Amino acid sequence: MKADTHPDYHTITVQMTDGTTFQTRSTWGKEGDTLVLDIDPTSHPAWTGGTKQLNEGGRVAQFNKRFGGLSLKKK
Repeated sequence: MKADTHPDYHTITVQMTDGTTFQTRSTWGKEGDTLVLDIDPTSHPAWTGGTKQLNEGGRVAQFNKRFGGLSLKKK
């Protein structure tokens, strides 16, 4: 391998949203830096089973609002 082509791989501290920390190796930051997470598996709805954010103002919602009362039945 060529020398000096790979990034520096060092130990950092990761702080979760609940305040717990752990150490891991990464190319992020410098040796001993702390990475503070905004979203992690303990707080993200995808992992916690929380409610999904629905796009209520989307194109389908606008269509249904405008044409929802129409039917194809003959009167």
